[in-house]
Amino acid sequence: MTAVLATLNLGVERHGPWTSVGRSGIDKRPVDHRVQARTWGLEGDLIADKRVHGGPDKAVYAFAREDAVFWQEELGRDVGPGNFGENFSTTGLDVTGAEVGEQWAIGDAVFEVIRARKPCRVFAGFWDVPDLVKRFIAHGAPGAYLRTLQEGSVGAGDAIEVIRRPGHGVTIGYMLRALTTEPHLLPRFLDAPEMLPKHHEKARKWLAARELEKSNP
Repeated sequence: MTAVLATLNLGVERHGPWTSVGRSGIDKRPVDHRVQARTWGLEGDLIADKRVHGGPDKAVYAFAREDAVFWQEELGRDVGPGNFGENFSTTGLDVTGAEVGEQWAIGDAVFEVIRARKPCRVFAGFWDVPDLVKRFIAHGAPGAYLRTLQEGSVGAGDAIEVIRRPGHGVTIGYMLRALTTEPHLLPRFLDAPEMLPKHHEKARKWLAARELEKSNP
């Protein structure tokens, strides 16, 4: 099956008690025009809280429509493209199985898979599902944040070509588990040189703590 950018979604401003800064761009909606992907994000996308969203290491958020099917069945309601706060709604692509450092060519741009999405209370508030964060983590298909390695034009219907796969096996699904419910998996982060320095440091601290425990039984 050919991997495709099914829809490209840009944020619209939303307000509510669940927002962290009084407004939010988590509500992404499909657009029918092409968009320029920049190193800092997509032109025209709304990033309300730039402390935790957007920027080079969270330039674009991708989520597979195949994974959205689970939530439609789980919640008994329609979950349309962009409802996860994703910019890229993909089909035919195993986003959860993508390795950190994997590169995708889409349109005129090239992106690098860099980190798993860890959901927050804004996500749960937007959906009005109080325990969504816990359930989202348990399901284990978080979607991926991407870096923009080569700026360019992207749009719905563009093919997605995986042009590099590192081969270290540290996937987006693995990363989520290590950062949330299975910290004993953290050392494998060191096998992925493309991972952010802060995640390497987290792995080293976990290993150091285990060594300290062994020396002080």
